[in-house]
Amino acid sequence: MGKVSTCLWFDGQAEEAARFYTSVVKNSRVTGVVPYGEAGPGEPGSVMIVMFELDGQQFVGLNGGPQFTFDEAVSVHVTCDSQEEIDELWTALTADGGEEGPCGWLKDKYGLSWQIDSRALHEMIVSPDQEAAARATKAMFTMKKLDVQALQDAFDGKS
Repeated sequence: MGKVSTCLWFDGQAEEAARFYTSVVKNSRVTGVVPYGEAGPGEPGSVMIVMFELDGQQFVGLNGGPQFTFDEAVSVHVTCDSQEEIDELWTALTADGGEEGPCGWLKDKYGLSWQIDSRALHEMIVSPDQEAAARATKAMFTMKKLDVQALQDAFDGKS
């Protein structure tokens, strides 16, 4: 594991979540599982931490207990290259109790916030044509899951 990673605190579901995330995000893998020992505080032999990578980004899942929960102040940001990729991630991450949010945000079944973003939207927003960029931005504010064609239409002034 590298020097910098993101630690996600779970209440007993760290390994389940890591395996789910690595099945959903391409080019991802679980890199290690460490059990609690006799020193605790968890049940000896139960999973304490899970190390995993999501497309090269390192994470640690910690089974720390119920003291802390996720909120929207932290999210996993994924920049997608196609509508198909957006649709696949959105469907998988909102399944089984996940929740849609505004502007490409969602919460998965573990309560972790994600931003399922579009490379095309980034290009529109940084365009030197500020009026077109504003139209695309306004269109984004009306969406839950991003619709790249609708964003492009707004950018082009077609909607």
